[in-house]
Amino acid sequence: MDYGLTNRVVIITGGATGIGKAIAQAFHAEGAIVVTNGRDEAKLKAAVADIGPRAHGLRADLLKLEDCEALFAFAQGFGHVEYLVNNIGIFESRDFFEFDDARWFEYFDANIMTGVRMTRLALKPMLERNAGSILFISSDAAVKAIPWMVPYSMTKAAQLGMSRALAEITKGTKVRVNTLMPGPTATESVHTYFGQIAEQKGVTVEEVITNYFKENEPSSLIQTLIDPMSHGRAAVALMTNPAINGSVLRTEGGIVRSSY
Repeated sequence: MDYGLTNRVVIITGGATGIGKAIAQAFHAEGAIVVTNGRDEAKLKAAVADIGPRAHGLRADLLKLEDCEALFAFAQGFGHVEYLVNNIGIFESRDFFEFDDARWFEYFDANIMTGVRMTRLALKPMLERNAGSILFISSDAAVKAIPWMVPYSMTKAAQLGMSRALAEITKGTKVRVNTLMPGPTATESVHTYFGQIAEQKGVTVEEVITNYFKENEPSSLIQTLIDPMSHGRAAVALMTNPAINGSVLRTEGGIVRSSY
């Protein structure tokens, strides 16, 4: 299927690793010009080279407004920014009572405000051109809150409300704002996390993953980690479909026990 992405410019924040990189690879495979950022220059350069010849990276910390502006200006150098994927986020497993105020604000800044800053830059030009698509990367934790990841669950839920509210701004235009809701995914950080547990317990990573789903995610229908490229392909299909606006696409493996 031709998604009409040849030489179209897409910004994917935090696209050097994990789900962001998979989305970048999926867009690049469809002919898009991919622009991403990272704070580690060496990792960013390696990721850009791996994604392909139409991928470009800028060292930028999107916790800073000036770096958001620099990334957007850098992307505009390749043409109109027609697609924006707000992918940056942080997570950790920790007891609720161990999160102090400062850490809560760090979650809000990383998981919410990075998307706010980038969308503020991208949405107005899209509305003026009457073309464009924005995607927020949320999580199944947005609707199936995780007690050992309270700040993460809260900020991911907030993304759903923000995305829908922004979609309302686009009413009557050809601009769209949607959300992707991934579940537990086989990213580098997740593999590292399970690998550490496996080493501590003296078992295989596969055993740890199997037990994790039995004990912590029994409602998952696939009972395994998701290939990041599944999210990449889903993001491309979602962002290029003119009939989808203000919606949430669940790619969480059936963890959420709901048909809608």
